[in-house]
Amino acid sequence: MNSSLSDKITHRTAKVGIIGLGYVGLPLALGFAKAGFFTIGLEISPEKVDALNAARSYIEDVADAEVAPHVQTGRLRATTDYDVLRECDAIFICVPTPYTIQRAPDLSYIISATEDIALRLQPGQLVVLQSTTYPGTTTEVVQPILEGASGLNAAVDDFYLAFSPERIDPGNQQWSAYNTPKVVGGLTPDATGVAAALLRQMGARVHEVSSPAAAELTKLLENTFRSVNIALVNEMALLSERMGIDFWEVVEAAKTKPFGFMPFTPGPGVGGHCIPIDPYYLLWKAREYDFYTRFIELAAETNEAMPYHVVDLIVEGLSVSGKSLRGARVLVLGVAFKPNIGDPRNSPAERVIELLLRRGADVCYHDPFVQTYRVGGNVFHAEALTLESVPLNEETLNATDAVVIVTSHRVVDYGMILKHASLVIDSRNVTQGLTGKAKVIRLGAPLPV
Repeated sequence: MNSSLSDKITHRTAKVGIIGLGYVGLPLALGFAKAGFFTIGLEISPEKVDALNAARSYIEDVADAEVAPHVQTGRLRATTDYDVLRECDAIFICVPTPYTIQRAPDLSYIISATEDIALRLQPGQLVVLQSTTYPGTTTEVVQPILEGASGLNAAVDDFYLAFSPERIDPGNQQWSAYNTPKVVGGLTPDATGVAAALLRQMGARVHEVSSPAAAELTKLLENTFRSVNIALVNEMALLSERMGIDFWEVVEAAKTKPFGFMPFTPGPGVGGHCIPIDPYYLLWKAREYDFYTRFIELAAETNEAMPYHVVDLIVEGLSVSGKSLRGARVLVLGVAFKPNIGDPRNSPAERVIELLLRRGADVCYHDPFVQTYRVGGNVFHAEALTLESVPLNEETLNATDAVVIVTSHRVVDYGMILKHASLVIDSRNVTQGLTGKAKVIRLGAPLPV
């Protein structure tokens, strides 16, 4: 192992570069700055660079007060100049990994970042990929680019190469980039060791695995596990509706078992960057081995069908009053992908809104954390629209034919909604036990008489 880099890590004199200062990169950069390392964030957005250098955070989970002391001491700064990578001892790649419209992995951001590193790669540097991707990306994509442009060989530790999956959970106040246990797998034992040594400086436990591929698959297992279990309860919720059983009551009863059960709840679909996307990364890679992950694909299909079911519940509720969905005023409550945050990435609300628009409904939304929301521009709804959050008040509710609760933010007054709305479709079970004039249809529960 490079004793110089090891000593720098031990004495916290190593300089760390972070490519991508989004939901993953900024908390990681702040974590290293808090641990005492000089940290440089690389961003293509001048607006983000200017904000961070002015000690202003643009990420909900990172407060200005957390950033300010480290910007003031110079331990944390941002730049658009990738030449600073030459002076870094360790470089983390934290860029987005979306998929294409055909649900094939889009590695363009990873490739671009890797090419920027390759032009400036120095002997003895550590490169760690953190972006979620399929097993083999580190060795099949990143390694050849780095070695081809630099002439260095990662297999003999001319530089160190590793993968360590991000485990950011937006809005989680208990587990953050600083205390969540980390997994890391290097191309060589020394690469694993030096990457693990650096990550341990933030204070969290680090679990070492034998290879980058094992670390890459670990991330996909974690999120596919959630996808499969969410699909299970979604399917059972649909069955419960037909059987006239309240599935939410069933979940509460099952939670009393102290072993062998982990509670998941049904909903209008899955959202965020990981859960809707990661299973497809795994499906895509599995085909290379003539292996078809039917179970995982079925789970993804089940979750993707839930917005359609939510719209069917709206139609059901309107029909009781002799109303059609076409021309009906529908208020979508919550467009963030999970409660109490302002992150709308891949929210099931997008598909719900698109389906409502396609069927002729007059759609508006309210979300206290998301003031503007863009939908459409794809095969589901060809016209891209930017909507603005409407006020949630008596006037708005009286003017709607149906309210559909997609995201259950704590700050919303659901009692007020039931008092003034005529029909509420509750896909999150937040209205159970509340009373009002509204007719309430809860996903996973018997239809009201």
